[in-house]
Amino acid sequence: MSDAELVLRSTRVITPEGTRAAAVAVAGGRITAVLPHDAATPAGAREEDLGDDVLLPGLVDTHVHVNDPGRTEWEGFWTATRAAAAGGITTLIDMPLNSLPPTTTVDHLRIKREVARDKAHIDVGFWGGALPDNVKDLRPLHDAGVFGFKAFLSPSGVDEFPHLTRDRLTASLAEIAGFGGLLIVHAEDPHHLAAAPQHGGPRYADFLASRPRDAEDTAVAGLIAQAKRLDARVHVLHLSSGDALPLIAAARAEGVRLTVETCPHYLTLTAEEVPDGASEFKCCPPIREAANQDLLWQALADGTIDCVVTDHSPSTADLKTDDFATAWGGISGLQLSLPAVWTEARRRGHGLEDVVRWMSARTAALVGLDRKGAIEAGRDADFAVLAPDETFTVDPAALQHRNRVTAYAGRTLYGVVRSTWLRGERILADGEFTEPKGRLLTRTP
Repeated sequence: MSDAELVLRSTRVITPEGTRAAAVAVAGGRITAVLPHDAATPAGAREEDLGDDVLLPGLVDTHVHVNDPGRTEWEGFWTATRAAAAGGITTLIDMPLNSLPPTTTVDHLRIKREVARDKAHIDVGFWGGALPDNVKDLRPLHDAGVFGFKAFLSPSGVDEFPHLTRDRLTASLAEIAGFGGLLIVHAEDPHHLAAAPQHGGPRYADFLASRPRDAEDTAVAGLIAQAKRLDARVHVLHLSSGDALPLIAAARAEGVRLTVETCPHYLTLTAEEVPDGASEFKCCPPIREAANQDLLWQALADGTIDCVVTDHSPSTADLKTDDFATAWGGISGLQLSLPAVWTEARRRGHGLEDVVRWMSARTAALVGLDRKGAIEAGRDADFAVLAPDETFTVDPAALQHRNRVTAYAGRTLYGVVRSTWLRGERILADGEFTEPKGRLLTRTP
């Protein structure tokens, strides 16, 4: 520890080996050692004694729609990354759609990176997009450092990002498999959606009926079949249907290279509690019933679902009308994802180590960020300091994302983020932010 520039000391440090009292030494932005709690601080090093607050690795959120440039009035890198930092997130991967232009060519990626460069309070990477007509652009985007490719199997909601038909999915997936890439998929079958009742209006029950579970189940089954045939690596985005879980478990048992995520809103909110007209709860696929939520938690516990990410997908408040058919579908969750998941996890008997595994270790592993996601020597010194037993009531006015619409308004949650650290520098403490210190990340070859 002689070269340490900073020592963070806590009675509760979450490491890959478990939670223990420890002193974490930092130099050059990296963790150099995790030592006993009473280890001496070297001369010249700064010490931060966190007491009984929990030191955990900064969260890695691999599913965020920043929308910048082009729809910056919905969200931008400055506001999104501040919201992330306020929630203990130190790395995010930006989705390729809802910005204009979408990240579907190398030139478009260059535009996105230039916009983000001086606005990022945390580290930011980028997904590319797989469209019906851009197979030729996939390898160049991969070589330029995107972490993988997002595709829709049903309409995305924006005209500039069309979905893949079965044949186009085959073409894109074959190309991506050829260079060892990752395809991440919004899996809802368009034929099942078209056949579902489409009433519109303010009743949440009608909206839920318009996005049935079998639309997800059928799309997941088809994706599994394609991945198996092509020996491709695929990832199911924002799973909400518990009925798809047996298909996923069986595919994994057969050796299909498949990973799966779900989101805080599916784990903490239920269809039964959504008021009619409250489109701040609208997302696609939808928030489902409490019994379905139980299945998702069981799948997290047994490893069928790998990780939890926000799918932060904001819009301006005027797009959240009281008609579920026409309101923008998306839930803003960056700042509240950790306390929301922790509140429900503790109620169900899970510990913070589980939450860290779902929201940091496994998300970092998904995108190959081997310097993120854990408190151990050699990793980036990215941390969140959490008071896990303290509560707060969600006040939309206290949120950092640009449009302060939230499905969590008025809820009392456990887990107060005291401070957030990026490569050994405190970027947030007691609600005060530093100037942006985030870096733009590229996939490690």
